[in-house]
Amino acid sequence: MKTINKVFFFSVLTLLAAGCKEKKESRGAMPAPEISVARPIVKDITLTKDYPGYLTSEQTVELVARVNGTLQSTSFTPGSRVKQGQVLFVIEPTIYKDNVTQAEAQLKTAQAQLEYARNQYARMKEALKSDAVSRIQVLQAESSVAESTAAVSNAEAALNTARTNLGYCYIRAPFSGTVSRSLYDIGNYISGAGQPVTLATIYKDNRMYAYFNVSDNQWISMLMAADDDTKAQLPKEVTIRLGEHGTESYPATLDYLSPDVELKTGTLNIRANLDNPQGILKSGLYVSVTLPYGEQPQAVLVPEASIGTDQLGKYLYVVNDSNIVNYRHIVPGQLIGDTLRQVISGISPQERYVTKALLKVREGMKIKPVQ
Repeated sequence: MKTINKVFFFSVLTLLAAGCKEKKESRGAMPAPEISVARPIVKDITLTKDYPGYLTSEQTVELVARVNGTLQSTSFTPGSRVKQGQVLFVIEPTIYKDNVTQAEAQLKTAQAQLEYARNQYARMKEALKSDAVSRIQVLQAESSVAESTAAVSNAEAALNTARTNLGYCYIRAPFSGTVSRSLYDIGNYISGAGQPVTLATIYKDNRMYAYFNVSDNQWISMLMAADDDTKAQLPKEVTIRLGEHGTESYPATLDYLSPDVELKTGTLNIRANLDNPQGILKSGLYVSVTLPYGEQPQAVLVPEASIGTDQLGKYLYVVNDSNIVNYRHIVPGQLIGDTLRQVISGISPQERYVTKALLKVREGMKIKPVQ
């Protein structure tokens, strides 16, 4: 009887100890945290590369003085748009107007002398028929006609030169565009007859060119990645980006590929043109050119914010079927639409990954996934 009581007593103690242990374990166990997960997006994408470039105006012309004289007036606002043919500068035209007047008078004199010489020659030929004059006199009259004709030609040339120089006194816009500030103030003496003097610069900027360089190796790689039908051809459209983080974008059309590779740099020069009707874009701006070079069907995409970075490169936290977090190194591709990143390798479309709060998870951690 005593033996049975002892056995019963120890059994009760064992059960009580087991119950206390279970309560302690239940109180110490932490519930699995709720973590947002998702599966990659799969869709067709266009493969692109970004290159640094710069803008230039379609045409840039220096407005120069080609005559001597005092700068009398300017008729534009610096930095404003001007129209083709508009007078921008006037350089003291008085002396050149006088030269035109003098040349016109000399031409009239030469023409009158020519007319007289022709009449004399005609009368000499008639008089020769009746032997009233000698043949030598006729030849002299004919020579006078030739001399007078040459004098008229010289006078016409002198008049054209005088008119041309007078025209140089009025410097006009060769095309519609934006003009820079004047480099000379009104009243300055301009010595433009010997060596042309630049007064300002005008930019035809309703259309802009974007120039950029592609290395020969990259160009060959793009050709290899392209379809057979599109190899050795430029894509039709590119995107020009500028501003902070490339937020401002403009469509552009490629229109030039250099026929050779620059030996010093190992690059090909490419040009794109784009419209600039409001004149917002300026010559000399640095831009980024996005060049498409191929298509990638069924690309795997994840949000850029879901990708972590460490010393080994880029990684994702992948969640397996047991809801255990696994660190996974990935090979990233290009950025799509500023938010999605292509994943070349490291995750399959069927797997789940942690979308945010990467600092709250770690390798081997059990989570409660929230889809």
